[in-house]
Amino acid sequence: MSGRSIIAGASLLMAAAISAGPAPAQGSKFVIAAPGIPPIFAAVPLYVAEKEGLFRKYGVNVEIRPFDTGTAAARAVLAGDIEMSMSPSALIINQVSNADADLIAVYGIENSDMVLASTDPTRSCKDVIGQPVGIDTVGGARSIALRTMLANGCPGAKIDDVRQVALSSNVGAALVAGRLQFGVLHLDDVSAVENEGKPLKILLTIQQSSPHGHYLLYVVRRDKLAANREGYVHILAALIDAARFIRNPANADKVAADAAPTGRSEAVAKATINRLTDIDYWPVEDDGLDRKRLEALIALMKKTGGIRADKEPVAYERLVDESNWRDAKQMVK
Repeated sequence: MSGRSIIAGASLLMAAAISAGPAPAQGSKFVIAAPGIPPIFAAVPLYVAEKEGLFRKYGVNVEIRPFDTGTAAARAVLAGDIEMSMSPSALIINQVSNADADLIAVYGIENSDMVLASTDPTRSCKDVIGQPVGIDTVGGARSIALRTMLANGCPGAKIDDVRQVALSSNVGAALVAGRLQFGVLHLDDVSAVENEGKPLKILLTIQQSSPHGHYLLYVVRRDKLAANREGYVHILAALIDAARFIRNPANADKVAADAAPTGRSEAVAKATINRLTDIDYWPVEDDGLDRKRLEALIALMKKTGGIRADKEPVAYERLVDESNWRDAKQMVK
């Protein structure tokens, strides 16, 4: 074979490799938990990655499975029943610190969109004392947010002063039906309730009460990550692509349609996406695992008793593995 033929053949092989995209990750199906039934709006990138073919693009077979709460999803990851969950950062910090839970975070959402709202415009945050307040589950993400908002934003009110009512992701529906006057809501809940003609008064926001906090962690079991790291990296690549897709205004109609599993109408979905983009909700240029935010939350969990007095707080290096996201970002480029 001539030198020219060899060069030409090599060029063809290189072109084929580039056009084929990322090599498919080998392994069985990955089950990822979407918290809430129906899923909370934070899970929209999962559905965008599924419906826009991004998981397929990166060669991974993914099933998205709704769970009642992020707390239940984390337990399923620990049990080995599923491969990944989106769970409250404070919960994971406490589980790893108190029980050395075999979990590690590979991606995160730093900015929480949660608010404490009332259907009664005359109410203030102190009026929740002695009253039922809708949350997901005691110790879940909304419950943690309520604790934080009251502690940092409503002097004289404490989590122990209110009656927490566990409703999974159906707090907004309870407010619309008049079953409750107070609830911890996501921004899509706010849009949906107001779309039903029920005005809301925002009493507290997590962004004001805890501007440097941390909201959710995508967690996996360490032994499963070690056994099939390539598969998890390919999942993260698909999620980075999905976050970019969501931020492109030209995709607004598609994203609103992809968000259907959350139970939101396309009009509510569009309004919510704009609000969430404004607070840099779904990270694109970083992994959402900011050291200062997570170490501050670890210290807060120790101070407030989430981490038991006889336990050492988890170190940042034990809590997260940033290398997976870095490799995924290179793959997306």
